Amino acid sequence: MSAIDENANREDGVPKLPFPPVALGIAGCSGSGKTTLTAELARTLGGIHFHLDNYYRDLSHLPLEERMRQNFDDPGLIESPLLARHVAALARGEAIDRPLYNFSTHTRVAGHTERVEPGPFLIVEGLFALYYPALLPIYQLRIYIDTPDTLCFERRMKRDIEQRGRTPESVRQQYEAAVRPASVAFVRPSAAHADLVIDGTGALDWKVERVVTELRNRGLLARTV
Repeated sequence: MSAIDENANREDGVPKLPFPPVALGIAGCSGSGKTTLTAELARTLGGIHFHLDNYYRDLSHLPLEERMRQNFDDPGLIESPLLARHVAALARGEAIDRPLYNFSTHTRVAGHTERVEPGPFLIVEGLFALYYPALLPIYQLRIYIDTPDTLCFERRMKRDIEQRGRTPESVRQQYEAAVRPASVAFVRPSAAHADLVIDGTGALDWKVERVVTELRNRGLLARTV
């Protein structure tokens, strides 16, 4: 690339991508396998794994006990307007300052953000990645991971016990009271917005190949090579 070409790809001294990022949205119920698939796709494609969890609303105005009683499987607890603005900016090839969230206190980290630079692929992943209307037009490919409830529950039980120190009874109680009802009300219906529905019981390499093949068929890989 010549010096002239290089300067043309800079704005205020900041390097710019030579093409807009390819934006994907990946949704599925808790335990569906969407996070594992997104991480592998980001590694394979050299893209950004962008999850929704940083955009939970700041609950610092509430007492801690009341914060902990909130239903974090409700899409209303995500600050979706800010989320949509940031996803749209990254999809245009612009950097953002993403909020930081403290999950132990259910509050934003005051005065601190995380700089996120754009990449050739932007892979937005979360329960509600296909739920918010403002996000849907941004994606070039919308993916839903369809996994049976029984398997989702087994995976969540294993994760919460091994990684979060939860008891089986507390996991089961939360799943029945909040997780599954939210899945039925908000997450599973969002599959209607998907371009590609993937069986969540399949092998990881098969799922990755399904997505890569769909990207290739849509001409979305050619833009990055």
